[in-house]
Amino acid sequence: MSETLQKYLPEHAVNSVFELIVAHGVHLKIVNERVTRHGDYRKGVSGKHEVTVNANLNKYRFLITLIHEISHLVAFEKFGRYIKPHGEEWKYVFQRLMMPYIRPEIFPSSILPLVANHFKNPTASSDTDARLAFALKQFDERKADVHFMHEVPSGSFFRIKNGRVFQKKGLRVKRYECLEVKTGKLYLFNANAEVEIIPG
Repeated sequence: MSETLQKYLPEHAVNSVFELIVAHGVHLKIVNERVTRHGDYRKGVSGKHEVTVNANLNKYRFLITLIHEISHLVAFEKFGRYIKPHGEEWKYVFQRLMMPYIRPEIFPSSILPLVANHFKNPTASSDTDARLAFALKQFDERKADVHFMHEVPSGSFFRIKNGRVFQKKGLRVKRYECLEVKTGKLYLFNANAEVEIIPG
């Protein structure tokens, strides 16, 4: 297992993550990309603690996602099954489990301060922290034709993963207002959403 983890985690995180997995009896599955989530936790019918994490994540997001999911398991064991999935108990556990990894040996200097700031009050998804999400995406393997929403020129047309086509309109506070071509409905996109620009 620790050999497998070396492929997915920052080098200096491997041993302690392996110990955490063993200590809590985690059955870790590394799975194909799911668009709607980076990972999840559930207690299987056999009583096994099952954590799945997407294989396509870069090593820093993989680490945050894995600790996020193990934190669900630890919070349920410590505080009972009736707590809110991303409530105060989970936040407390997530902060405590993540703290040993917020170090320059593990996170590069470009994201370390953003990770440290995020974990003052972690959210249900690191994607809602736009600055951290954007910084983490710099370490993704990106296809040449994929752009971030903020890189799309205003008025341009773009396609999202499921094939739907939109036209970028204006900025509303922190998100971009975009018109779906087929339905004429307006949608809001985060600045770091990944899209494919359609040449004009």
